[in-house]
Amino acid sequence: MLRYLTAGESHGAVLTAIIEGMPAGLSLAGDYINRQLARRQGGYGRGARMKIESDTVRFLSGVRGGLTLGSPITLQVENRDWDNWSGVMSPEPDGRVGERVVTRPRPGHADLAGAMKYRHGDIRNVLERSSARETAARVAVGSVARRLLEELGIKIVGRVVRIGSTEAVAGSFDMEELAAEMAGSQLQCADPDAEQRMIAEIDQARKAGDTLGGIFEINAYGVPAGLGSYAQWDRKLDGRLAAAVMSIQAVKGVEIGLGFAAAGQAGSLVQDEIFYGQDRGFYRMTNRAGGIEGGVTNGEVVVLRAAMKPIPTLYRPLRSVDLITKEPVEASVERSDICAVPAACVIGEAVVAWEIAAACVEKCGGDSLAELKDNWHNYLLYQRQV
Repeated sequence: MLRYLTAGESHGAVLTAIIEGMPAGLSLAGDYINRQLARRQGGYGRGARMKIESDTVRFLSGVRGGLTLGSPITLQVENRDWDNWSGVMSPEPDGRVGERVVTRPRPGHADLAGAMKYRHGDIRNVLERSSARETAARVAVGSVARRLLEELGIKIVGRVVRIGSTEAVAGSFDMEELAAEMAGSQLQCADPDAEQRMIAEIDQARKAGDTLGGIFEINAYGVPAGLGSYAQWDRKLDGRLAAAVMSIQAVKGVEIGLGFAAAGQAGSLVQDEIFYGQDRGFYRMTNRAGGIEGGVTNGEVVVLRAAMKPIPTLYRPLRSVDLITKEPVEASVERSDICAVPAACVIGEAVVAWEIAAACVEKCGGDSLAELKDNWHNYLLYQRQV
């Protein structure tokens, strides 16, 4: 079983993740993960912190000579702004924790609810962990899963399909065409004309002290039928994928395949009819289910979309109430992005990669990559013979 935990605060010394259950013998290099971390920090509309941080990963355990050992993998991402926060965020009682106290909760954040839950008088104790900075650790973890999936012939590709009021044309679902269409894109968008309108909307929002949300899409190619299970609710792969994507900060909606659009259509226009050919086996001419039926993959491309709300930290602050004095105030302002939908798309790729990798390990097992691949190839051979 694959599982992981992350730890660390936004302005703490480091972000840390521990991965358990990754098979031994997987080739894994820091540069591979660093490329994904750099993608997370990119995209038009990002804030000032992206100019401060240049995330790189460090392996503390579980990897030797570029290969996983089968033991727990510890990943660490340093916060390069730590020197400016070491006093404020010090774990020692003689630090400067009384500085930069936050008592004005920001609407749309975990600030007020978190302070009430944990009985904090300083909202910094909440926002430092609830911050989307935590997702750097999840991208590092998801990159390890992505490497495993590559060994099994599975590729994950994400794209931005909407920012603000601008929506990209549907475009191709072919993996190679999609990657080519997004080459050089500032917003991970496959529609150049729409991207220019998106950039104009971001510039307008920046001038107004506002923010923008949008929709991103994740496609998983090469996923065979049979991952996940219908036997128990918590083993359904669509449920696990939806939970993983929904857990990304600011994501407020997730759909698979036709998703919400299916609710307004007749059943004959929603289901994917089944065909069979000697060269292809069972297949579908359409993929309205998004590659999952009954909690189990059906052999088609897995397609998810997520709606990200506009970032709630505004440079034109909204009204709030001071946590201590109860007086009306303007909400606190922390460093923030104008639009982080492309970054959320990269994070979406990472969490989807993790859940699909976990389902692959559950299905075919193996303490080593060689054993897992043997089991995997035997399963694929069985499917071709059905």
